[in-house]
Amino acid sequence: MAYTMTSMYERMRQEIAVGGGVEEETNKPSTSRAILSAVVIGALLVWLGLKNVWTLVFVIGLLASIFLHEVGHFVTARRTGMKATQFFMGFGPRLWSRHKGEVEYGFRAIPLGAFVRIIGMNGLDEVEPEDEQRAYRNKSFPRQLLVITAGSLMHLVIALALFIGVYAFAGRYDNTGTVAVVRAPEAGSPAALAGIREGDIVVALGADKVTTRTELVDAIVEQAPGSAVEVVIQRDGVEEILTTTLASNPMDANIAYLGIATSSTGYVKQSLVNSFWYGAGDVVRTAGNSVKGVVSALNPMNSVRALQDSGENLATRPTTVVGASQIGGKLGEDDGLKAVLLLLASVNVFVGVFNMFPLLPFDGGHAAIAAYERVRSRRGERYRADINKMIPLTTIVMGLMGFLLFVGLYLDITQPL
Repeated sequence: MAYTMTSMYERMRQEIAVGGGVEEETNKPSTSRAILSAVVIGALLVWLGLKNVWTLVFVIGLLASIFLHEVGHFVTARRTGMKATQFFMGFGPRLWSRHKGEVEYGFRAIPLGAFVRIIGMNGLDEVEPEDEQRAYRNKSFPRQLLVITAGSLMHLVIALALFIGVYAFAGRYDNTGTVAVVRAPEAGSPAALAGIREGDIVVALGADKVTTRTELVDAIVEQAPGSAVEVVIQRDGVEEILTTTLASNPMDANIAYLGIATSSTGYVKQSLVNSFWYGAGDVVRTAGNSVKGVVSALNPMNSVRALQDSGENLATRPTTVVGASQIGGKLGEDDGLKAVLLLLASVNVFVGVFNMFPLLPFDGGHAAIAAYERVRSRRGERYRADINKMIPLTTIVMGLMGFLLFVGLYLDITQPL
């Protein structure tokens, strides 16, 4: 038993150090296990699609984003002269793999991520003498930094592409220049008595033309309670004039009240140039908010408070792909594909920022090590960080991540967002 535990620890330490799986030439995939896993994963996807097709769309988008993250690492590693030996979707036991050249491509049983195996990530990673010059640790600092940040950069590129695509083809949520009635007026209100319906566009109230919700509110407030007014609306492209008598506002009897819920914002199509600038700005803003989100997500006290109080702030409680998928499904039902893609863009930015947290096993940890080694190196003498000293802290980080995953999954199931 002691030998087994020692072997498990050594394996975990090695995989932490190299940033992925270790070579297992004797570990042949089990056909029955592969078939069973494929059936389970396929059944899960079918169930998601039957329950809410937009949830399925969001999950597929996440899987595509994970794949492209690893493509970023893989392509930059090959272009900078590094040797990549594995490209796997999923973690855990192999389900299926195939060698093409020097790279093993395949799938593993746990679909919670992916990894690319690049040789020589640090001193613990043994490399054949003939491959030493292609090891990550022997490449220049700029090349190391490019390769290790390529995954997060890919997430930002994905987000920018999604923002641009949605803004150019479906629109960006902005001022539409019209005032739309967003729900049916309450029975007995002046608006209901006038015959105003959900979906009508308010063009004018009395002598005041309105193009924003603020202008409509101002036009109502200018009137006195009990005043008879004409409301010009547009319904199915045709203008109509409706007449009603304004009541007193329930909150203040001195203010006129129409009883209408409106919005002057909606999806407005943008030019390609505007879509790019809006998209770039939204990536930057979302990244800034994500930095705060990472701090909140890694604070275990937020998890403890969320477990103790179901009414705890939803913005600080941990969540998982289950919770994000629930939100994606709901947004899809309300606003369709564009809303799901915008959520996916925001999630990509958050994952890109989160992944650069400067501790192992995140990519940011490898980037921090590369930067530290560069600072400590002197001309003609390259400094090597002792990865063994970082393993205990990394183990703590992984334990924290496991705790957050468990709490987030529990809350997403028992207290859905």
